Amino acid sequence: MVWLLVLLVGWAEWTYPGFTSWGNMQNVLAQNATIGIVAVGMTFVMISGGFDLSVGAIYAGCSVFFAQLALSLPMELAFVLAVAIGATAGLVNGLLVTVLKVNPFVATLGTASVFGGAAFLYSDSSPILNNEPGFEWLGMGKVAGVPVAILVLALVFLVGGFVLSRTVYGRSLYAVGGNAEAARLAGLPVGLLKTSAYVLVGACAGVAGCVIASRLQVGQADIGSTIALDAIAAVVIGGTSLFGGEGAVWRTAVGLLIIAIIRNVSQSRGFDINVESVITGFIIVGAVALDAYARNRRR
Repeated sequence: MVWLLVLLVGWAEWTYPGFTSWGNMQNVLAQNATIGIVAVGMTFVMISGGFDLSVGAIYAGCSVFFAQLALSLPMELAFVLAVAIGATAGLVNGLLVTVLKVNPFVATLGTASVFGGAAFLYSDSSPILNNEPGFEWLGMGKVAGVPVAILVLALVFLVGGFVLSRTVYGRSLYAVGGNAEAARLAGLPVGLLKTSAYVLVGACAGVAGCVIASRLQVGQADIGSTIALDAIAAVVIGGTSLFGGEGAVWRTAVGLLIIAIIRNVSQSRGFDINVESVITGFIIVGAVALDAYARNRRR
């Protein structure tokens, strides 16, 4: 996938002169920041052997809560509360999977409907506008010429990468995803570790929801329809295994950039959106096929 990314960058610069300019790179990263933030949390879940289809509903719901709360509370407090709501939704998913033993696909598909419906009820099925001064800073502001959304994305990737690769907690997640029974026999709290991964992806979805609400200056309960699949695509294309136990945050960054480059060039050159979908789909299938092939070879 790294070589594919290099080839895509070369192709993009040849097809679209100026693609690698700093201004365009800022646009590419800022437009895909929310997908990347959610994808980091999804990496934790998938490495632990789980799956989460509810992040889109959590993302949309937190955008609604953040926009509403920031009308009457300081933006910092509204942000913390919205992220806490996202983490709480993740906790619900984690408990369903680990305590009630519900299949992750079924559990998160069901909670996606619950969380999405709650967001529509809370907002009365209407966008929540927020034009308060400073509300747009998180999504549109800049620090030293760099968009805040990109800085948030970079911070989430750096922290996520450090936790997974340099901490006992991160190594424990790999162990749980690789072989949950062996991890349990080794004394690891398998249920707690898996639940924590769902809490993390819920919190990441909450952060992303706050960023998009700030960027658009509106919270909407229907904006998260594709972000779950986009985040999963970034994780899978980057090389994180669907079966758990393998992957890395830097790989997710590679997957995110591949998707972002395809979209940017497609939009800038006026390509049919269906062409973009076909290319992305082929890459996803290829990444999954490579993962399956590698696993069969190791057997």
